[in-house]
Amino acid sequence: MPKRTDIQTVLIIGAGPIIIGQACEFDYSGVQACKALREEGYKVVLINSNPATIMTDPATADVTYIEPITWQTVEKIIAKERPLAQGGFAILPTMGGQTALNCALDLWRNGVLAKYDVELIGATPEAIDKAEDRLKFKDAMTKIGLGSARSGIAHSMEEAWAVQKTVGFPVVIRPSFTLGGTGGGIAYNPEEFETICKRGLEASPTNELLIEESLLGWKEYEMEVVRDKADNCIIVCSIENLDPMGVHTGDSITVAPAQTLTDKEYQILRNASLAVLREIGVDTGGSNVQFSINPKDGRMVVIEMNPRVSRSSALASKATGFPIAKVAAKLAVGYTLDELRNEITGGATPASFEPSIDYVVTKIPRFAFEKFPTADSRLTTQMKSVGEVMAMGRTFQESFQKALRGLEVGVDGMNEKTQDRETLERELGEPGPDRIWYVGDAFAAGWTLEEVHQFTKIDPWFLVQIEEIVKIELALEKTSLAAIDADTLRGLKKKGFSDRRLAKLLKTNDQAVRERRIAENIRPVYKRVDTCAAEFATDTAYLYSTYEGHGDGECEAEPTNKKKIMVLGGGPNRIGQGIEFDYCCVHAALAMREDGYETIMVNCNPETVSTDYDTSDRLYFEPLTLEDVLEIVDKEKPVGVIVQYGGQTPLKLALGLEAAGVPIIGTSPDMIDAAEDRERFQKLLHTLGLRQPPNATARAEPEALEKAAALGYPLVVRPSYVLGGRAMEIVHEQRDLERYMREAVKVSNDSPVLLDRFLNDAIECDVDAVRDHTGRVFIGGVMEHIEQAGVHSGDSACSLPPYYLSKATVDELKRQTAAMAEGLNVVGLMNVQFAIQEVEENGVKRDVIFVLEVNPRASRTVPFVSKATGIQLAKVAARCMAGQSLDAQGIGAEVTPPYFSVKEAVFPFVKFPGVDTILGPEMKSTGEVMGVGKTFGEAFVKSQIGAGTRLPTSGKVFLTVKNGDKPRAVDVARQLVDMGFELVATRGTAAAISAAGVAVQTVNKVTEGRPHIVDAIKNGDIVLVINTVEERRNAIADSRAIRTSALLARVTTFTTIAGAEAAVEGMKYLDSLGVISVQEMHAQL
Repeated sequence: MPKRTDIQTVLIIGAGPIIIGQACEFDYSGVQACKALREEGYKVVLINSNPATIMTDPATADVTYIEPITWQTVEKIIAKERPLAQGGFAILPTMGGQTALNCALDLWRNGVLAKYDVELIGATPEAIDKAEDRLKFKDAMTKIGLGSARSGIAHSMEEAWAVQKTVGFPVVIRPSFTLGGTGGGIAYNPEEFETICKRGLEASPTNELLIEESLLGWKEYEMEVVRDKADNCIIVCSIENLDPMGVHTGDSITVAPAQTLTDKEYQILRNASLAVLREIGVDTGGSNVQFSINPKDGRMVVIEMNPRVSRSSALASKATGFPIAKVAAKLAVGYTLDELRNEITGGATPASFEPSIDYVVTKIPRFAFEKFPTADSRLTTQMKSVGEVMAMGRTFQESFQKALRGLEVGVDGMNEKTQDRETLERELGEPGPDRIWYVGDAFAAGWTLEEVHQFTKIDPWFLVQIEEIVKIELALEKTSLAAIDADTLRGLKKKGFSDRRLAKLLKTNDQAVRERRIAENIRPVYKRVDTCAAEFATDTAYLYSTYEGHGDGECEAEPTNKKKIMVLGGGPNRIGQGIEFDYCCVHAALAMREDGYETIMVNCNPETVSTDYDTSDRLYFEPLTLEDVLEIVDKEKPVGVIVQYGGQTPLKLALGLEAAGVPIIGTSPDMIDAAEDRERFQKLLHTLGLRQPPNATARAEPEALEKAAALGYPLVVRPSYVLGGRAMEIVHEQRDLERYMREAVKVSNDSPVLLDRFLNDAIECDVDAVRDHTGRVFIGGVMEHIEQAGVHSGDSACSLPPYYLSKATVDELKRQTAAMAEGLNVVGLMNVQFAIQEVEENGVKRDVIFVLEVNPRASRTVPFVSKATGIQLAKVAARCMAGQSLDAQGIGAEVTPPYFSVKEAVFPFVKFPGVDTILGPEMKSTGEVMGVGKTFGEAFVKSQIGAGTRLPTSGKVFLTVKNGDKPRAVDVARQLVDMGFELVATRGTAAAISAAGVAVQTVNKVTEGRPHIVDAIKNGDIVLVINTVEERRNAIADSRAIRTSALLARVTTFTTIAGAEAAVEGMKYLDSLGVISVQEMHAQL
């Protein structure tokens, strides 16, 4: 069937902000879908609230809405866009994860689709419902003769207990229609059962739980399947979880293709997954089906299926080179698989040809528990990882060891953690984020394979592979580099050992290992990912390294002699370094390609657009370590390498690359160092006559205490060279500092601790700028933070243009930014953070500006500024780095938009019950959203809705604020009462409010006896909490119960007075929100 001509416009729903369980893989699938549909001549309308995505670039779709993803907003967009469609109007909801599916179902249930005559393509509402509703899915499986776990459905605690009696303990609890297992878990006893069920009923939008028998220790597999309407089905990839059942597949180490299935078992799973798609009714796109097999008796059960593009399908696309999202989008508009050509083989094969792969792919998740020390780090059926790394090799060992070093968690392979028997038993039996290293430690400590299997239930095949690596390591520790011959060294490299790991084991340095390796001509060769195991020739340069086979005959890189620019990506997502940096890398590659360079991308994150084989001319899917990058540079010989766009990951390599003679373009590594190095930066500011908060540098505890006393408390303390505010704290007295020095200083390898005077009640600002080689500086945007200084800039909401600062202050910020860009000889992007404090001298108020930090590299605000102002800063800056001036690019005056844009951070607190939600200098957000409005209030309220914050329209508001905030809290209280809310407050705050003549009830603090405020929150009496505290540890601890109970009861909480003021301002606009497309915004500029 050729494509449908009765549809003219397709609306794609995106996935919204990056949260745990739903990361940038949906930007990748959304971009592919937009490209595929526009190629076929459809008009594409897109909604996504996340500005840090490539899909929201004005060029990706025809019409782009950066608006909150709620069915009400989408209805407004349909009302606006439907009359403009010359033909049929359809929604493709399978590209935006759970968010998009749930939104599409809401539109269906609320009659919006029928009202406007809109069709769902890619998946019918009935199919989505059948796959997502736990009971319907189970019945469907029974109907086609496939087993599923013994289970029952509950809508209340009574029903839940009834099901538990039939299933027994341990039980798995899964809420319906939630993402990444949110609200679910495994209960081993009645107490845990009660807690998890209550949480699950709240998390599920339909208040429904599936309670099922535990399959702990069973093997877990996934099949990525694509099916068209002519019932052609292909398996793109089989994926095996190394971690058995009980750990969410997003938190498991996974391997493709599956390694431990017999051919017969594989065929059974293959047939079963096709039967599942037929029964559910997925007939135009990709799905992922999860199975579990009992290793004891071979019993197979179907766990679940996703009738959409998923995290696993992004992995399968990158693992095989088969673009699932692109194909699914074309199937959704009527094509069949045999009509579509496979691009990677240059059209030599149709898309109905199942990919075959002659290598092994390993994915390892990346966690961020260091950001949430109080969170439970045991892995369960609720997803907790924030990113992932993928690696390819010719054997499992090679790809596994490449993935370990690609994680960037300070390991070069199977680094040792402990020899303590008790620790090992706990870590192997109750998996945590580092279990795989403990498995290695157990073998090193002499455990047998049976013992390790007993504790972990990991398949013995994988354990044999890991045991072999560990045995080799033990042998290497007894020898030296000089004592091993060339064949042994080649054998070690084949097994994936990195130079650094070998250096550590052989007690030498990585330079020595590298020199020896080059002398013996032991170099990697590069193989192409071609979907057909080299059966057909491929033009697509999608490459991975391997040491299997040597010499140029085996190498398939075939580099050209064009002028090339290489971009180093950001590696796995983590808190503090996410999709914003990938966005910059993609823009650099696109700009350089437009200017006629051949572009080379190096990255190892399978979720991203940068690792799509058609983003750049050549893609190397490799770990970002000095060893791996130098080998690629040696092969390709680029004229320039961009290290400033991928966050800290490539910056850490800059000095090493430069020392090896690699041509780094843009700001020099030495100048990047000058901005990071305290003492050098201080000198520069001194020369320029700019102010910094009073500060000092200390290398030991006594020195720190002495300097702190001289500066005066409160202080911000942190190790030098960190991203995302890792190990940053505000200390208020000597006791705090002593504890910090004891607990946190191990963060800095030989580098000092930085002490900064903390500026109370200062306004923080971010400025993004670009400078070219002629010395011209272009200010991209000035953003004013809503939360006061002291909250990490990545966690603060911000407004562009500023809504409070005077024009004189903004002009001065621009002047200072330009002066620093000049002083650091920046070529390319630069970001400055300022704090502005109001001081009063002789009755006159004036603003004093302090420079907090300067980063001469891409920053996380670049995508937001680009969307708000219509100028693609990352592209402009990349061209400056390659030698073009701003004038030559036609960059004119700075842009101040006539509308407000607000960026708001999105937090993962829901995944970590019991974590305090108070914001501070350490970054905790995983993603961001953007709201646009004619006024600041309208833009702010849209950003809150986009971030999933529920703003009430009536009910009781609870206030308790620190003394300094009381005057501002009175204002907030007055406005709330005017809007019809009732107020409740603790004694001190209530006294201030009633003294101003505003009605308020008093309530007990937790320490003052019951009934107290936490009881009121738990009973559902409170609709909004405004809670600000002094930054002292004991003050924070006292009120923590308020914030954690508000989080569990899903009551919106503001922990800064500025946030509360902005919210109250925004709530006035709740009834009158409009929608505006990016194209309409930019037309006003």
